Amino acid sequence: MTDSDSPPDLLPLGVDGVLVRFARHMSEDANAHALGFRDLVQDAALPGVTEVASSLVSVRVGFDPEKTNRSTITDALKLLLTQHKTTNDSPRRLWRIPAAFGTDFAPQLDEVAALAGLTPQQAVAQIEATQLRVIAIGFAPGQPYLGMLPDHWNIPRQTALTKSLPRGALITAVRQLIIWAADAPTGWRHIGQTAFRVYLPETSTPFAFEPGDMVQFQAVSDTDFRAIQTNTDTNGGATCEVLR
Repeated sequence: MTDSDSPPDLLPLGVDGVLVRFARHMSEDANAHALGFRDLVQDAALPGVTEVASSLVSVRVGFDPEKTNRSTITDALKLLLTQHKTTNDSPRRLWRIPAAFGTDFAPQLDEVAALAGLTPQQAVAQIEATQLRVIAIGFAPGQPYLGMLPDHWNIPRQTALTKSLPRGALITAVRQLIIWAADAPTGWRHIGQTAFRVYLPETSTPFAFEPGDMVQFQAVSDTDFRAIQTNTDTNGGATCEVLR
């Protein structure tokens, strides 16, 4: 099922949670299992469960101690694991998001491309050609971790922080891309810019993405990107295709 087909770990997490861990290291297989099991637990609607949240390779199941207990939840999760036969390979939605990779909006693209053994043009072409899965949401509200890029994109984080990057910045490290949720410092490298808002607190669904969504970036010129920035009718020019 996971690394070396070993069974997942079920671990206590705080006073009101159980962690189902499919692997100790990130892999696409373990992430797909976590996403698929999250869907299975949500659909089961277990009595007393208050939250089902996936991370890179695990699922946290929160419960109300006044309505159930850890032993009952753990037993129910063990039963669901016997039904968990397939991974979540079929995304529900595909997002296409314009991104600018020109000099004004991608200050570290040349550096990253060199670290990946590519020209900047090749790096952008590979990003455009890759449909990336939302493997987790975290660090900031709605902020997606997107993966995985090819092995040569296994670029480490910087040793020092960049003091601040703007909301919508496209940044990269360790074979992943992130759309930056808000102006903030980071140790990841800035290789492009979107006008996409991952967090929409004024709406009924404040997180734009769900884990398991697919994202594909579309390169646009700096001129076209500036026009997208001024258009408030769409979220950064993005489109969302419902697949199932």
